Amino acid sequence: MSMENRIPSSRRTRRSWLRRVLFIVFVFFVPAPILLILLFRFVPVPATPQMLFTLVTGTAVHYRWVDYDRISPLLARAVIGSEDEKFCSHHGFDWGSIDKALKAHEKGHRLRGASTISQQTARSLFLAPVRSWVRKGMEAYLTVLMESLWPKRRILTVYLNLVDWGHGNFGAEAAAESYFHTSAAALTGREAARLAAILPDPDDWRAVHPGPYVASRTATLGGRIAQVSRDGLDACVR
Repeated sequence: MSMENRIPSSRRTRRSWLRRVLFIVFVFFVPAPILLILLFRFVPVPATPQMLFTLVTGTAVHYRWVDYDRISPLLARAVIGSEDEKFCSHHGFDWGSIDKALKAHEKGHRLRGASTISQQTARSLFLAPVRSWVRKGMEAYLTVLMESLWPKRRILTVYLNLVDWGHGNFGAEAAAESYFHTSAAALTGREAARLAAILPDPDDWRAVHPGPYVASRTATLGGRIAQVSRDGLDACVR
């Protein structure tokens, strides 16, 4: 009698089921993300998990993809100045900011975000808006893939098109139209700074008729737009 015949059928069934699960996990974590990242290097992203989640909650989604040359460079500079000044020099992770955040947390402060634009892009593109350590691990893995397979300009293009600007507005074009009745290409410096200022909490902070904090933050980011240009912090996307 062969060894295979001596194994109980229930055990063979479990092994077969385990092989299938492992195969599905392998495809989900390895070839599928690589193929999608390669695809989205060249074609617009049709939708994201966060957009679908927003629809399920009953909020209308406003989203229209535009190419990088149809987005004001002032907005790109405002976002770099606000979210990730080292965007052009790091390889996906700002280890200095991560270290500072962890040390502050150890002293009892609230753990603040230290995500780069690359990490936020990977998160927006693939992951549902549910906080967990598994999600953070997936985010790190996808960030490494994205930094390896995309140029910086593509990462910023996708970020500016997918980022949640509040109230169902995803991307620069939808935000510009909704808040300022203009196009992403025609945003002024003040409007660009205002959009960057509300990014940490776009559903609660107002781009139009802002409160004192957003108004102050807008003025600060107006100066950072000039700094990003002066210091070449956006050199990788020009």
